[in-house]
Amino acid sequence: MNLSIKGLVYEDRGKKAWKSVPMPTIQSSTDAIVKLTSTSICGTDLHILKGDVPTVTPGRILGHEGVGLVQSVGDAVSNFRPGDRVLISCITSCGKCLYCSRNLQAHCLNGGWRLGNEIDGTQAEYVRIPYADTSLYAAPKALKDDELLLLSDDFPTGFEIGVRSAKIAPGETVAVVGAGPVGLAVLITAQFYSPANIIMIDRDDSRLAIAEELGATMTINPTKLTTNSVLDEIMKAMNADMKASDPVSTYQTPSPGVDVAIECVGVPQTFDTCQKIIAPGGRIANIGVHGKSVDLQLQDLWTKNISITTGLVSANTTSMLLKLLQRGKMKPDRLNHSSP
Repeated sequence: MNLSIKGLVYEDRGKKAWKSVPMPTIQSSTDAIVKLTSTSICGTDLHILKGDVPTVTPGRILGHEGVGLVQSVGDAVSNFRPGDRVLISCITSCGKCLYCSRNLQAHCLNGGWRLGNEIDGTQAEYVRIPYADTSLYAAPKALKDDELLLLSDDFPTGFEIGVRSAKIAPGETVAVVGAGPVGLAVLITAQFYSPANIIMIDRDDSRLAIAEELGATMTINPTKLTTNSVLDEIMKAMNADMKASDPVSTYQTPSPGVDVAIECVGVPQTFDTCQKIIAPGGRIANIGVHGKSVDLQLQDLWTKNISITTGLVSANTTSMLLKLLQRGKMKPDRLNHSSP
């Protein structure tokens, strides 16, 4: 008997459809079939719909984030049983290959980013999860679906590719370009390292208002600036803070810019903003999914001792972040009210 379910299917650039698709089945002894209770839309899904991700072909069910109940498992699955409530990782990890042993699960030779990319994803009633023992997490009963969903992708991505890659240190000034869910996840997890300032930059005032609630020390909407550049606004605020804290001193103002700039959008303009506001010795961490090339201003950056990092999340911090969420160390509720 051929059963069918409903799923959100990518049909072509700019086209998607909620339609009937085959029910997923166990294909390998390490598989699990999960019935989705919650899923979400990632900014990467929007890039797919724009045609920015050529590995996604027409007919693919989208989505790589979810919480659900295990429906069935293969013979080799030992950590989960039917009925278990689970968090689905955005990264499929075999746990045994060369890259998994190096803690680079994003480049797992048997997995990596597969859900909603190379295989059918989570924006459906059911999904097949390869390597279930190392790609699912037991979901604590006390945590609601909408809290857990943020650990499928947003928080690991913001923390690993933003905060940790940028090596944020106490007392530094951090600018986050893009205040969507991943940018807000950067804002929350950056505070683990006690930066002096976290500046959120976005064109949406409602997102910036949420950022202020979550701990941003300054927000900038570039569309509201008339004469000053984003860098001008940052330096004006930093100079005002220095004078307020020590009005008598005449020490020299440091070279203009921020210590860390984290790009969370994936368009040339936002990457360019990071290049313009970074100070000598600074670090630019790129998180955004770019569908076209950016204009790297190397002629300006090479003398400033700038480091640039990029990456695809490995989701190897999910267990740690899950513990922090359980202990109330992260307050992610407002992220559920920000747009992707």
